[in-house]
Order: sequence, then C-alpha cells, then structure tokens
Amino acid sequence: MATSFSQDDFRRIRLSLAAAIVMAAVGGAIVYASMLLHQSEKKNQAMAQAKRAEIQGKLMRAREEELDIKGKIARYNALSSRGIFGEEQRLDWVEQIRRIKTARKLFDIQYEIAPQQAIDAATLPGSSANFDFLSSPMQMKMKLLHEEDLLNFLADLRAAAQAYLRVRRCDVERLPKAAGDSRGIPPQLSADCTIDWITIREKKAAS
Repeated sequence: MATSFSQDDFRRIRLSLAAAIVMAAVGGAIVYASMLLHQSEKKNQAMAQAKRAEIQGKLMRAREEELDIKGKIARYNALSSRGIFGEEQRLDWVEQIRRIKTARKLFDIQYEIAPQQAIDAATLPGSSANFDFLSSPMQMKMKLLHEEDLLNFLADLRAAAQAYLRVRRCDVERLPKAAGDSRGIPPQLSADCTIDWITIREKKAAS
C-alpha cells in the first residue's frame, strides 16, 4: 500500500531534521569546548609543575650554597685556629720536629727548609682568590725502625705545626744490616721526603 505524505508531514520532518542538526552542532561544540578545556588544564598543570620544579631547584641551590659557605667558614676557622694564617713560623717548626723526635725516640732526622715561595692555589683544597698561598719546601731524611715511625712523625707534625703540611713525596728504602746503636736495634729503613710547609696570607688591597 502506498504511503502518502502531506505538506504538514514534510514540514514536521524538516523541523525534526533541523532540530537534529542543531543538537548535533551543539553536541559538537560541547565536545570541542571540553577538549579545549582539557588541553588548557593540562597546559596549566604542566606550567604549575614546571614552576614548582624551578622553585625546588632554587631552594636546592640555595641550600648547597649555604652548605658551601658554612664549609668554607669551618675550614677558615680550623686553619686560623692552627695559626696557618700569617707569616711562617720556622723556629716553631724546628722546635716541633725536635719535640716529636724526642717523644717518639726516633733515630736521626736531617732536614733543610728552603726559602719561602708562592704556589698555585688551585692545587690546594678550599683555595680562595683572596689569599696568597706560600710554601717553604723541606728536604728531610730519616732513619726508621719501621714504616710506622715515619707515619707517626708526619701525623704528629700535622697536628702540631702552625702550617698546612703537604707531603709531595717520600721514598723509603731498606738499609743494609748493621750493628745496633744505644737502643740495641739498628735502623732498618731510610726515608727521603719532600714536604711543603704552607702558610696563607690575605692579599693586600690595591691602593
């Protein structure tokens, strides 16, 4: 059976079709707006995370700088308390060597301290461009009963001396057998060392 459509039916269909098109357009607009909002939220979230990371990085660098400054102050105070700042104290160094030799009952110690000379501060830990670093090189020869004699001597000297001690080299050799001395036991080893007595002076401001 054939179905006939009246003019009113066509009008209603057009209206329904137009409504469907409008609804589809509105739905598409809503979806598009949702996508834009989601992208904006993601962008804002990424910017916030980047900002937080930047702030955390600045805080971390500030803490590192604070620790570095505290470390430098601690090193300065430690060096200052040992009398390393200022002029060299050769008489004190000589007295310390004599005292340690006597206290440790060491064999013969021969040494010669050369004139003071400037050194490259970059070779030293915790160096600063505001100071001059000066070294008085010492050539030293010792006779040892065993290697601990040398290690104990250097440890005592570092603890007592008004200078920073840098051992550049120490050559230890075994001595030929010999008759004992007043201690009854002859030295077994000989040490030949080069040691820097390093002192620090603050640079004078240019006039």
